[in-house]
Amino acid sequence: MRSLDAFAAAKLGELERSSLRRELVDTTRVTGIWMLRNGRQLLSFCCNDYLNLTHHPTVVEAASVALRVYGVGAGASRLVTGNHPLYTELEQRLARFKDTQAACVFGSGYLANLGIIPALVGLDDLILIDELAHSCLWGGSRLSRASVVPFRHADVEHAAALLAEQRRGHARALVATDGVFSMDGDIAPLDDLAAIAEHYDAWLLVDDAHGLGVVGGGRGSTFVQASKKAEVPLQMGTLSKALGAYGGYICASSAVIALLRNRARTLIYSTGLPPAIVAAAIAALDVIEQQPDYAALPLAKAQAFARGAWLPEPQSPIVPVVLGEAEAALAASALLEENGFLVTAIRPPTVPPGTARLRLTFTAQHPDDEIERLSDLVRTRILAPSERAAISAQ
Repeated sequence: MRSLDAFAAAKLGELERSSLRRELVDTTRVTGIWMLRNGRQLLSFCCNDYLNLTHHPTVVEAASVALRVYGVGAGASRLVTGNHPLYTELEQRLARFKDTQAACVFGSGYLANLGIIPALVGLDDLILIDELAHSCLWGGSRLSRASVVPFRHADVEHAAALLAEQRRGHARALVATDGVFSMDGDIAPLDDLAAIAEHYDAWLLVDDAHGLGVVGGGRGSTFVQASKKAEVPLQMGTLSKALGAYGGYICASSAVIALLRNRARTLIYSTGLPPAIVAAAIAALDVIEQQPDYAALPLAKAQAFARGAWLPEPQSPIVPVVLGEAEAALAASALLEENGFLVTAIRPPTVPPGTARLRLTFTAQHPDDEIERLSDLVRTRILAPSERAAISAQ
């Protein structure tokens, strides 16, 4: 239809003029860190495969065995015939690893949050959400039809004030936050959020997609404090980052998990994950549990980069270099690509207007000499002298 095409063309033109149009680019992952793109081999610093487990021999072999035994696809939703035996093993492993009674695996992290939140809260309820929370937390919150109120990023006092003001007028309340924030790399103040949630009888949901495997001894952001686990009743995460596989999960009490299996629409009406993917996730958990020193490498390498680039010390393997406008981020990305590095520019609406950036992610296998070369480039060619002076003074 001509009106539809005209609408699409006009919207694309707006994106183009704002330097916000995106294109899919064919990328071949040669190994966990080396990519083939536009005919060149580049060292990637923008992949979430923090432990490079997508190419780990043990993980690949586990997937291969499952493929031969169970076939390619699950064949149906989990509540029909798609609940192959590997699911039970993975969910038991996740629950033990996160110190909960039970777990439930979804088709993706996005699908998990779109299913979990509306299954627990609804029209007469309240959701407080960190303003920088991931899109899937916002999406699930809006689908729930609850009253959705953002609180300032990582601001516990603001969240407490909002609960004090609004909690009494709602039957149930949920507080939603990332554990490790995907664009800034900082870790939410989970102990303090858990305390205020408990005080106001609110349920704390933490999306730990970027925490599992790389912080808290590999167990995620709820375990960052060595003395004790943060009291988080809803620990959500993904299998597609540090585990190198695919899918999402929620770890919680047995009652909550049983309820979600009966009410989460994105679980009930989605085909189960391929058996090979579930087997790969189980093998990846083995690596993380058996090799804690290896799991600590991404954060150590991120911190080494930050020291070399004169940036604040990161709390996770994610290091943002905020440049402001989209054009600046695109130019910086192009400069790094010229020098053999793949670092995609991150632009609105993924990040707020005026905060376009390079988002660098560090993995266990990144060579130290290449990290040093990258930090020199960022410090000398990308960060302006005034910005470097401000950062060094912090």
